[in-house]
Amino acid sequence: MNQQEQALRDAQSREQVGQVNAANQAIMMEQNERSMVKDQLDLADELEIIKNLLRGNEWKVDDNGIGKWHPPENPEMVVLSDYGIHLIMNTINFYINKNTLLSNYDEETINQKMEDFSTDLADTIFMEYEKIFKYPTSEECKNVLVDRLKRKKKEAIFEGEFVGKKVNEDEIVKDLLNDFEGQVQKELTKIKEQIIKNKLKRFLILLRTVQDAVHSTYLRAWKGQERTTLRQHIHISENRSPAVQIQQPSKLNPFNWIRGT
Repeated sequence: MNQQEQALRDAQSREQVGQVNAANQAIMMEQNERSMVKDQLDLADELEIIKNLLRGNEWKVDDNGIGKWHPPENPEMVVLSDYGIHLIMNTINFYINKNTLLSNYDEETINQKMEDFSTDLADTIFMEYEKIFKYPTSEECKNVLVDRLKRKKKEAIFEGEFVGKKVNEDEIVKDLLNDFEGQVQKELTKIKEQIIKNKLKRFLILLRTVQDAVHSTYLRAWKGQERTTLRQHIHISENRSPAVQIQQPSKLNPFNWIRGT
């Protein structure tokens, strides 16, 4: 009888452990599914990447394998002003979000929306380019001029040494300064104009990248694909982890066996 009671308790214990494990597994799977759905609809990381790229930042990984965004070493990589970055980010936030993902658009509607968006964005940037693009500071223009003088100095020294002339660096510097006498401000203005022209040349690629980011979001909403995918995940999850009911321990009494014998 003692052996029967111990066997019964062991069986009940194993049954309860199995039910608890199954319930925990079902809860874990449900949490994983919820996390996957949240990640699928959360576009915060993508928007953060876009913002850093618009700022011209660089993604660098340190010796410990930790990645971080860093400001560009070359100021010419900063194409947009703070106003321009805010304008573009504020605009695309109306499109790159879960409301767009969970919509249901046909191809014609997507194409029409993208045409309207691209046209309006291009017109806005064109009309406000003086505020949207970052103009170089006076210090940046001075640094460019100094670099040019240094380069001209090196070229003059190399040319003199190449033909076998005795090179006097002080004389070279003096000649260069004489050439720029009364022309410094004019040269700085030319440098400023050239830098902003180079930045304006990136207008098309800037428009293209922003347009493609919005277009990719619309494509996920083509014929409600995003909603369909989420429903499929939920359906698979429900079939894979049915509700687990914890059974009450068996009330079978070994003494009943003795009475029945």
